[in-house]
Amino acid sequence: MVDWMTDRITVVPLDMSEFSLNALEVARGLADNIANIRIVHVLPPLDRATLNYEHRDEQTRAAMSAFIQEHGNPKMNITILTGDPVKQIVQFAEENAAGLIVIPSHGRGMLTEMLLGSTTYSVVRRAHCPVLVIKPKR
Repeated sequence: MVDWMTDRITVVPLDMSEFSLNALEVARGLADNIANIRIVHVLPPLDRATLNYEHRDEQTRAAMSAFIQEHGNPKMNITILTGDPVKQIVQFAEENAAGLIVIPSHGRGMLTEMLLGSTTYSVVRRAHCPVLVIKPKR
């Protein structure tokens, strides 16, 4: 383990895709202690009249827990946030004094990223700490 990462938090944005599982695998391999990994899932904001936020968070947390356990990961620290994914991921990492963010790239081409933007690219630009981008397995 690299000295600057010892006992530091590693943030892993997880969207329940195969891409994010790859990032989680890498983070587990890098972390001194699995307790230092923080999984973050960001939900889009909704009109409060449309859906009960409390139930939405509970259901999402249950789905996330089942997803990571189904793929061979032990029970891990999961945080459910609501809002803009880039802002929430960067803010969470900063507030938790993270030493690293491990985030997947969905492997879209440069043209798509230039036209549509990219959560991964924006997190890399705005994060206060190093960001490790995991490319899709081919």
